[in-house]
Amino acid sequence: MVAPDPVDARLLAMLAEMGRAAVHELAARLGMDPREAATRLITLSGSGLPLLVGVECDPNGIRKALANSVAWGNYGGPAQGQAVRGTPSGPYPPAPGTVRGTPSGAYRQGPPSGPFPAQPQPVPEPMSTWGPPQSAGWARGDQAAAPKPRTGKIGSTLETEGLEGARFTIQLVEVVDPADFLFTAAGYKLAGGERAVVVHTELSNTGPVPFNALPDMYLVLMTNTGETVTKAPVSLSSRPPHKIGVQPGETAGGHTVYVLPENTAITSIRWSARPETDLNTLVWTVDD
Repeated sequence: MVAPDPVDARLLAMLAEMGRAAVHELAARLGMDPREAATRLITLSGSGLPLLVGVECDPNGIRKALANSVAWGNYGGPAQGQAVRGTPSGPYPPAPGTVRGTPSGAYRQGPPSGPFPAQPQPVPEPMSTWGPPQSAGWARGDQAAAPKPRTGKIGSTLETEGLEGARFTIQLVEVVDPADFLFTAAGYKLAGGERAVVVHTELSNTGPVPFNALPDMYLVLMTNTGETVTKAPVSLSSRPPHKIGVQPGETAGGHTVYVLPENTAITSIRWSARPETDLNTLVWTVDD
């Protein structure tokens, strides 16, 4: 068997320590994208290691969801309780949490078991020159609320929304550049011509809907050449990483690590809820 690369080695070491875990929990411990962790674990499982990547669910709940799929409308929800374990040792209850867009082998939580009655479609209210009721356009044009800023500088707190309706603010607290001393103090090594950067952000959930993703999943560095630098799959003991999920009314902070060419200049830091940018994307400019 070919020796695993350093990322696989850290993944296996953490899995051996935990024994068994949902993919998203394992990935969060290492500051990794759950999709990458799942892909690596599936590959390692096929290499002969005593590793099982499996799926667990509530059979009755799944059957009910399928039976009511017509009423619910084109059932496409993920199976409940998909988890990754080491050597199996009996039933393992699924852990809470939701990971979107993960490949097979990653933990997902599906819709609740039980009937899904058809929901009546609301009849749209007639439009008027005052705008739709209960919207910002309901007020006069000169009284409409100003749009929330989506750009700022280091230290700024910006407001946005998630994919599932969660409302929250993100503060870019600090950028440590270079952060080579933090990187090497955690036991990692930089190749020649590389440097490390650490970004500290805090997410505050200001709405009633839970934020169920990893806050820095798509937090990237923008360079002076127009390229993006994604997070490195490492975490620092002195600078704890983000964890998945922030409940309404809570604030959670974390540190994201990047490795990039030594002479590459960072012009801004961008946050998005998905890989591509959209109207809810946030950007903080970095002064020289």
